[in-house]
Amino acid sequence: MKIKVLASGSKGNSTYIESHQSKILIDIGINYLTLQKKLNEIAIDAKTIDAIFITHTHTDHIKGLASLVKKNKIPVYGSPLVIDELTKIISQEYLHVIDRELTFQDIEIETIPLSHDAEGTVGYKMKMDQENLVYITDTGYVNERLFKRLTNASVYIIESNHDEKMLMNGPYPYYLKQRVVGDSGHLSNYTTATYLTNWIGPKTKYVILAHLSENNNTEEVAYETVHGILVEAKKERPLVIAKQREATPLIEV
Repeated sequence: MKIKVLASGSKGNSTYIESHQSKILIDIGINYLTLQKKLNEIAIDAKTIDAIFITHTHTDHIKGLASLVKKNKIPVYGSPLVIDELTKIISQEYLHVIDRELTFQDIEIETIPLSHDAEGTVGYKMKMDQENLVYITDTGYVNERLFKRLTNASVYIIESNHDEKMLMNGPYPYYLKQRVVGDSGHLSNYTTATYLTNWIGPKTKYVILAHLSENNNTEEVAYETVHGILVEAKKERPLVIAKQREATPLIEV
């Protein structure tokens, strides 16, 4: 499994994943030229992408979708409510519903129901050979009933959106602060770290912190908060920060 987060944040999100047989994207909230530039770093052409998996229909996750599908005729997958929304911008022939599970070539895929202010928002669990990836962003919380499914992944890409003190002391109006911390908002550094202490297992090799707020977080605060809690819980793993304007290194497991 190869993973490269191409962009992550409120201005655009996209992650590249490669298995033995497949090249896929989770979300495409960046334009075609930016996508191709970032894929060029690992000698990949956007024309070779086999499928796109969408988490939800906020602009920062689908901004480049219509253009990419139009240029390259790539199939698009998502939850029923997401696919229903996407019929407004994508021809039905390219859209495919995942109710809960799907096998795409050599990747076993499960949707993870999340809580966000966009209908049908999901995360993904993807298994390739003996390795698996858990991808969770844009949610106010993760239901404890899902914890067993999320335990002991090889790689976690998980939202670490805000520092609660920075948010509450920051410039956002009250209603927006309440949206961010609410059940349909975003995960804080502390909440993310707490989840990870429950999920990280012997197979876990990397944690990638994603969707950091530019106003209510910093890379240093996110890293120090999550790292400190994982060390205390004896669950420390290599931490990678996904950035808005710079792709992560290619991670192989």
